[in-house]
Amino acid sequence: MKSRAVSLRTLIGYAGFALVFLIVAAAAVWRGDILQAGMDPEVPFQTYDPPPAPDYQQAPAWAMQDRGIAGSGPAAVFFIHSTTYDGGEEWNGPIGDADADAYLFRVVIPNYAGPFARSGRLSIPRYRQGSLYTRLTLRDDAREARAFAYRDIEAAFEVFLARHPSGPIVIAGVEQGGELAERLVRERIVGDPALRRRIVAVYAMDTILAADPATPSLPPCSARDQTACLVAFSPVTEDNDGAARRRLRRALVWDDRGRLVELDDRAAVCVNPVTGSPDEVQVPARVHLGATNATGLEWGARPALIARSVATVCQDGLLRHTQPDMESFRETGNWSDRRKSRPYNLFYSDIEHDVQERLAVWIAR
Repeated sequence: MKSRAVSLRTLIGYAGFALVFLIVAAAAVWRGDILQAGMDPEVPFQTYDPPPAPDYQQAPAWAMQDRGIAGSGPAAVFFIHSTTYDGGEEWNGPIGDADADAYLFRVVIPNYAGPFARSGRLSIPRYRQGSLYTRLTLRDDAREARAFAYRDIEAAFEVFLARHPSGPIVIAGVEQGGELAERLVRERIVGDPALRRRIVAVYAMDTILAADPATPSLPPCSARDQTACLVAFSPVTEDNDGAARRRLRRALVWDDRGRLVELDDRAAVCVNPVTGSPDEVQVPARVHLGATNATGLEWGARPALIARSVATVCQDGLLRHTQPDMESFRETGNWSDRRKSRPYNLFYSDIEHDVQERLAVWIAR
């Protein structure tokens, strides 16, 4: 009898262990889905009450305003940052969210705004950005939240123009910021000949744009002696065909009514930042000017640059590239951070060189 009781306890123990194992295994498999579900505001966007609008006449609405470094060039740079707000209760991030701001200043500004600092003074608006969750789903609510962010960018740009009534302008955006920059070009710049003449170039980094937009836009840059054009690219490592297919399949672009719609079978824009052209030819690593991981670097400090380390090619609308085998260029951060723009910039020096070359052409003309 005692032996049977021991056996029963043993079986119960094994069953409990198996149950725990199954729970842990399931959590590992569905962890992403669980975390993503936790970011869902669970309220229709149509009934959603967004955070208060920023007042761009006031300093707190700007992460930076007309800030340069020693020896900055004459351009006024309007920089639209990437997604920094994860989500949860809000479809659109409130202005001044502490975690979002920390990520902006620690990761995004050093890696992606830094390449423009030598060309001019930067203005970086805070805005009610679409949350990270809006970029992980194709739901209509998420698309509307992403489109909602544009109204802040347009308002910020008007204040920016009032402070810079003349002279060369550079517009740059990363991921969500690149998406918003392209809409700004189509709705505010293309139809204004005087303003269009002031544009050195527009940089849409980590962004997919349609090669045949629904409304007129600036042309993709074809060479470095061209101004008032787009440098747009979406980087994917050369051996990750699955990621390339997913990126194109999930890409959303603006239609003529300011809505985000599927790219479908349309071609995407790819201008190689290493060459400044859309040519679909393999560019060897020896031409590459410099990658860096500038995360945590103070504004104005020069990052360590690693040149001749990335081979590139524009292929099927994406920038396929080799990946440097160095610790500083590996995936880090928590689950949500790994779904944002990379916390390093493989083309830091190439973009820096590109904008300086185009600015010199603009000044000469």
